[in-house]
Amino acid sequence: MRFHIMPAIAGFLRKLSSHYPLKKICMKKLAMAGVLMKLLLLLGFPGHAQEKPIAFKGALIYPVTGPAIEKGILIVQKGRILAVGDATISIPSDAETIDATGKVIIPGIVDTHSHIGGPEGGDNSNALNPEVRVLDAVNPASNSFKKALAGGITTANIMPGSGHLMSGQTIYLKMRQSDDIEGMLEVNEKGVYGGMKMANGTNSMRGTNGFPGTRAKSAAMDRELFIKAVEYKKKMDSAILKKDSAKMPERDLRMEAMVEVLEGRRVVHFHTHKMNDILTVLRLKKEFGFRVVLHHVSEAWKVIDAIAAAGVPCSIINIDAPGGKLEAMNFSPKNGALLEKAGVPVAIHTDDPITDSRFLMRSAALSVREGMSRQKALEALTIAGARMLDLGSRIGSLEKGKDADFVLLSGDPFSVYTHVEQTWVEGFKRFDRSIPSDKSFAVGGYKVFAPEENADDDDKNYEWNDGR
Repeated sequence: MRFHIMPAIAGFLRKLSSHYPLKKICMKKLAMAGVLMKLLLLLGFPGHAQEKPIAFKGALIYPVTGPAIEKGILIVQKGRILAVGDATISIPSDAETIDATGKVIIPGIVDTHSHIGGPEGGDNSNALNPEVRVLDAVNPASNSFKKALAGGITTANIMPGSGHLMSGQTIYLKMRQSDDIEGMLEVNEKGVYGGMKMANGTNSMRGTNGFPGTRAKSAAMDRELFIKAVEYKKKMDSAILKKDSAKMPERDLRMEAMVEVLEGRRVVHFHTHKMNDILTVLRLKKEFGFRVVLHHVSEAWKVIDAIAAAGVPCSIINIDAPGGKLEAMNFSPKNGALLEKAGVPVAIHTDDPITDSRFLMRSAALSVREGMSRQKALEALTIAGARMLDLGSRIGSLEKGKDADFVLLSGDPFSVYTHVEQTWVEGFKRFDRSIPSDKSFAVGGYKVFAPEENADDDDKNYEWNDGR
């Protein structure tokens, strides 16, 4: 189904957010615009045409923000959760009832760091690219989204790479069926649909074409950009305060994006591994006051106290195979447990293709094996990540009124023997392992994108098309 109305809506929102005088005067209008986009997304989504409620009965349900429910009931309608509870809750008389006895239901998984869909960011012309939008590169028809659904992922933060100090604006996507990227965008509580990707360490240290050659130069270049943005914002704020549009600074796409960062609307997602690089991020955050999520943090265990004192969340990766980059050689699989003990909010991500999107639950299981509690590991897959993306009010847990994003599992979420049987996005079943073509995305193999021609379903003739 094509979302004919979505490009116009997204265009309206972009114009609204980029018209900088509104940033101080009309924040409420911008938030309302975000709500408008959300509502129209719901109206335009095929799964919401069905008025009839669906009740899943008999499963072990993990709401995440509440205790597990044995033999629970989950009722969804019009893309939202109508009710969740034990066997005593009332099921509407007109509901379609699905027997989920022996199954496990968890909230849709939130991947806080992924590169599926063929994202692109800045090029070799500049190490700092705040104006670049990954929105303009991601392919909505990429089969990598189906692979993510096979892993139970319903929302992802799609990032440009880490080869730049600032590679561009990320996007938050729901795994909706859509012919255009606007139909997948998820506008958050701040009225934006993405963050800002930054990185330090060796990836951007090229020493040519204006790129830094040392860690010290990397930090200096970051500071120069933020100082320029602070000055731009001062001029903008002064003009707004004096109600003098003639005093507004000339429009600058780079600075507009940076102002969103300084205002706290656009979160910085910062790729960082070594302890000295982590401390540099915290130093920059303290100086300029931006909101940040630390990503990867291989050596978090060395600076746990500093991270906790700064009050910043961490999105970690668990690497279960040798090799990789030298910066990660001191990675500890105990990072999740140690950060939890220190009271630091923790999410776990794939960085797909580093960890395949189908194996994100296994990554959480590795943290449990190393001492992280099951509860915090479940949160790391769901509500913790949702909150880092400013989406916690709508996704990440199974609660009445939240989006009907959930995963039906064959067993314990941390068992290697468990399969994702179904993945639902806003009340619409987007993955079903019982369908041969869907199963092919879950099990892999050389025919993964070319299911058998006689498969009895409508999803045929897949072709790998994720831009990598």
